[in-house]
Amino acid sequence: MHSTNRVVLVGRLTRDPQLAALPSGKSVCDLRIACNSSQKDPQTGDWSERPNYFDVSVYGPHGENVATYMRRGRLVAIDGRLSWREWETPDEQKRQAVSIVADSVQFLEGPGERGETNAGTDEDGDLVGAGAREDDLSF
Repeated sequence: MHSTNRVVLVGRLTRDPQLAALPSGKSVCDLRIACNSSQKDPQTGDWSERPNYFDVSVYGPHGENVATYMRRGRLVAIDGRLSWREWETPDEQKRQAVSIVADSVQFLEGPGERGETNAGTDEDGDLVGAGAREDDLSF
């Protein structure tokens, strides 16, 4: 039987991206995004929004670009997969977490006010400049 592990989310960064280097020398950028979901109150019939928070890791040069161009509050689209991990705390309690490993992060807003175009992205949110080659451009 074939299985699928795919996640697509659109949300806002809740903090500035955190860039770090792994022992292998590869870089990883950690971010957290908030995506709202709407719920209808069964008693009042009113709709309310509730945020859901997701931890995301972006590896390699793409993670470096995210750390360079994105800041808290910016709207991004994440395409990736779920990653489950388990560990034991110093007091021997078992912990588990599910996070997202991003294959791509699309910048949906620029560095100025919300809705402006990012100087490092084109109108579709694809990264341009800052080391992008002509064959990387999406037209």
